[in-house]
Amino acid sequence: MKSMPSLLDVYQARRRIRSMVRETPVIMAPELAGRSGAQSVHFKLECRQHTGAFKVRGAANKILSLGEDARQRGVVTFSTGNHGKAVAFVAGRAGIPATVCLSEHVPAYRAEMIRQLGAQVSVKGRSQDEAEQNYRELMQDRGLIPVVPFDDPLIIAGQGTIALEILRELPETQVLMIPLSGGGLLAGMAMAARSINPGMHIVGLSIDRSPAMVESLKAGKPVQVEEKPSLADSLLGGIGFENHYTLPMVEKYVDEHLLVGEEEIKAGMFHLFDTHRIIAEGAAAVGAGIMLSGRIDVKGKRVVSIVSGGTVDTAAYLQVLQERLERKTHP
Repeated sequence: MKSMPSLLDVYQARRRIRSMVRETPVIMAPELAGRSGAQSVHFKLECRQHTGAFKVRGAANKILSLGEDARQRGVVTFSTGNHGKAVAFVAGRAGIPATVCLSEHVPAYRAEMIRQLGAQVSVKGRSQDEAEQNYRELMQDRGLIPVVPFDDPLIIAGQGTIALEILRELPETQVLMIPLSGGGLLAGMAMAARSINPGMHIVGLSIDRSPAMVESLKAGKPVQVEEKPSLADSLLGGIGFENHYTLPMVEKYVDEHLLVGEEEIKAGMFHLFDTHRIIAEGAAAVGAGIMLSGRIDVKGKRVVSIVSGGTVDTAAYLQVLQERLERKTHP
């Protein structure tokens, strides 16, 4: 097993991936600050990233580190959508063959986006864990190079570059609110932020319909959970059959965990559009949703929430907006 990723790895990742990623904007959210009692609230807009989500950072750091022999063999991954899209994007630009394994729960629009970027798509199984099993079989049969979604030091370090950008622009940040599924984003950002500022308060936001990391923390080992349909579909899935990095890192660096419900996700999606004209997928709206609910105490704090992606089904998104608009106009 490789050593745990460090702050130095994050700085090295920033240099390696510079040609593949955007430095995404940070915007003020004064209305949400007023409603939550925070001194300030900012959103880090990873929805403006290439491929529409933060995942391209980790994928680029992993794939661009490969030697020539590995590049010729090609890469394989499993995903709930955004990571697969990122792998397809980076591999395509680097001229490397890519295969992406998805479960039947991944929406068809996500699979089609991955195909359009040039990767092969293999759909098998009814859960993230079953998609992972398919990935393992393809990796062994074809000799492909694995690019896992989260539990890899290079992936984690790539996602950690978001924290460097935030703290360079907003060095007085006190609270980071970060979506949580497999833990690559949370582990990387939390490690980098706490290495720079040990007093930083880190909050992990899981969906209550698939809180695999939270249940695994309780059990002290990876736990499989039932995946129920959610607007935050990119937060569905487990933390892997074997987890060497994100589980211990999340346990070490994260101060608070909150479970976010579907109504809170809808509220967050609507708020981001209605107030900021930001199109955010459900997973990206968990921070706004939990602050709107009042279930997190950020009074007097300087808060940054990660808007992790904007890949959302148009029909589902419009339904959320219409439902919330009607509620707003006819309370």
